[in-house]
Amino acid sequence: MKRREFLAAAGVGTVAAASALPAPAIAQSSPEIKWRLASSFPKSLDTIYGAGEIIANRVAEITDNKFQIRVFPGGELVPGLQVLDAVQNGTVECGHTAAYYYVGKDPTFAFDCSVPFGLNSRQQNAWQLYGGGRELLQEFYAGYNIVSFMAGNSGAQMGGWFRKEIKTPEDLKGLKMRIAGLAGQVLVKLGAVPQQIAGGDIYPALEKGTIDAAEWIGPYDDEKLGFYKVAQNYYYPGWWEPGPSFSLMINKDQWEKLPKPYQAALEAAAADANVRMSAKYDVENPQALKRLVANGAKLQPYSKEIMLAAYKATFELYDELAASNANFKKVYDGWKAFREEEYQWFRIAENYLESFSYAAAAQSRKS
Repeated sequence: MKRREFLAAAGVGTVAAASALPAPAIAQSSPEIKWRLASSFPKSLDTIYGAGEIIANRVAEITDNKFQIRVFPGGELVPGLQVLDAVQNGTVECGHTAAYYYVGKDPTFAFDCSVPFGLNSRQQNAWQLYGGGRELLQEFYAGYNIVSFMAGNSGAQMGGWFRKEIKTPEDLKGLKMRIAGLAGQVLVKLGAVPQQIAGGDIYPALEKGTIDAAEWIGPYDDEKLGFYKVAQNYYYPGWWEPGPSFSLMINKDQWEKLPKPYQAALEAAAADANVRMSAKYDVENPQALKRLVANGAKLQPYSKEIMLAAYKATFELYDELAASNANFKKVYDGWKAFREEEYQWFRIAENYLESFSYAAAAQSRKS
């Protein structure tokens, strides 16, 4: 056989052999799955709602579009504050929400998001991933037929918009404030009247005077929601949300039906959303704050008197809840021990360096 004829024959044989090879096992075993994700947030809030879209997009990319998740804004499939219920009962396969919206069911939910004077975003990640928090929370969630993963963090939030100035704890008495999580129960101890309202409904309530104050997240989202137009006093910090996590909640039955590679894709996508949300807020918030101040927002810190009163009331509340709720006590005990260790470490390295650097930078601007 001539050399050219031999090579041609060999090429045909190679192609035939290749076409006869079976597809990779993962491709053969990858079913087409379509899920729905109910978000608690309006589509206009691109960062917090966008975390759900990041999850959906990443899962589709990783699975070659075999696993598709359609994201629905708050109120489209279910009301924004009923996402957990929809996931629990299987109305939807998964949801993206803030766990502290559900403290009315059990105050323990707050630990999966944020509690007053708690953990910052890095500490929250550390506690859940390596400090025993995830194991405690997944055991708790199992009672609700849910598996939960961190899927976003806003970083420390602002302290809200008020129609009038708030200088002392006395000024909080009788004040109606939109606020979520355990912070509402702390404010009750200080004489305020907390209201839980979904994000898209806050502005009209503030505008009509149904509430006197409202907190949401921070400058970037607060600007979009227009709070500065109806309540100019902008306080900081949000002592009730030092590093709130947002959760991808998954119906446990549906989770267990997923092929292992799809479970891994979903978990990886949630982790990506967790990092990206913090990064985007850290870029967008400084510029939004400048615009808010330019548009008349009166930026000011809570007084030390208010902070001390809130701190005292917070830990009184924790002791009360731990004494009456076994779920809360179990998670709180582990969380509290972790917090004490983390606070000592952050004071030594992070806090001292940051305090010096911020003060030095401010002095440099003046000189």
